[in-house]
Amino acid sequence: MGKMAKNSKAASVRFENVTKVYGKTVTAVDNISIQIDPGKLVTLLGPSGCGKTTTLRMIAGLEMATKGRILIGDTDVTTLPATDRDVSMVFQSYALFPHMTVLENVSYGLKYSGFAKEETRARALEGLQLVGLKGYDDRLPSELSGGQQQRVAVARALVLEPQVLLFDEPLSNLDAKLRRQVRQDIRDIQQNQGLTVVYVTHDQEEALAVSDRIIVMRNAGIAQEGSPRDLYEAPVDHFVADFIGEANLIPCMIESVVDQIATVSVGGLSQQLAARDLPTGPALIAVRPSRVRLTGQAGKNTIAAKISKATYVGNHMEYLVEAEFGEVFAISDDVANPFLAGQDIGLGFAGSGPVLLPGE
Repeated sequence: MGKMAKNSKAASVRFENVTKVYGKTVTAVDNISIQIDPGKLVTLLGPSGCGKTTTLRMIAGLEMATKGRILIGDTDVTTLPATDRDVSMVFQSYALFPHMTVLENVSYGLKYSGFAKEETRARALEGLQLVGLKGYDDRLPSELSGGQQQRVAVARALVLEPQVLLFDEPLSNLDAKLRRQVRQDIRDIQQNQGLTVVYVTHDQEEALAVSDRIIVMRNAGIAQEGSPRDLYEAPVDHFVADFIGEANLIPCMIESVVDQIATVSVGGLSQQLAARDLPTGPALIAVRPSRVRLTGQAGKNTIAAKISKATYVGNHMEYLVEAEFGEVFAISDDVANPFLAGQDIGLGFAGSGPVLLPGE
């Protein structure tokens, strides 16, 4: 990766009670307020139709807010068209001009921003070096792989040194290995350049890998926001728990709460967990597959269960386990001594890991 001067223009983004309604009835974004600090990468994460792309397009000025205010830095941009906002967007489809060389593609926006010819060329070459495509100046997009085309699209946006850089599902057209590589490239560039980036994805692993903060959206609103670790380890409800990494949602009973420590019973097993302001009575615990503990036989601190399916997937085993309260999905690193389908086992949970959630 090359070196380009840090982007001194990186700005904050603020939404104040923003709503977007299409026609008279379809509310795509419902009264959301968000604050994105300068120089941070914030991901809007959620299922299709939750409002994340509409939110991104409102930052860009490609959609106008129906109500509320949008600020970039200290400037109210709510009614400004896209052309008057200092933002650049990288699309899922790359949107490169097929008849132009790589260098011409990267130079395209600069030519219309009033830069002299030499400066335009120098900046474009620097942008290509930054995304690891030095020497590709004269190629056409059709001569590049998908990953290389996406990097050209990133370079084209970067060289404009926008206040905010926007990514709309940038990796969804790439295969898994390339995705990991390009997402790391984007994160490295963002951190090295101090860029403000708003990144839209429905892929939770991608969001966990690149973000300073994640805003999980659901039904046109915000379900939860926080650091990747906050959301993974302390989801507010079963939607977030299940969306940010798989979670087993197991019914439990909160027997008592003392000083915000709850004594919880699950299938005859008793465990103490952070109460998270929940009262006594029925609740759920969310347990990640990697935090399920399986032993050769049921004992004092385990629940009697049976392996219904065992699958070897290379570096770990995946198990479906039948217990009295339903099915549990578990992952184990021990591939040398796997449990077998039909085997009776003991089921327990790691000391840290299970999280209490409100009941359904």
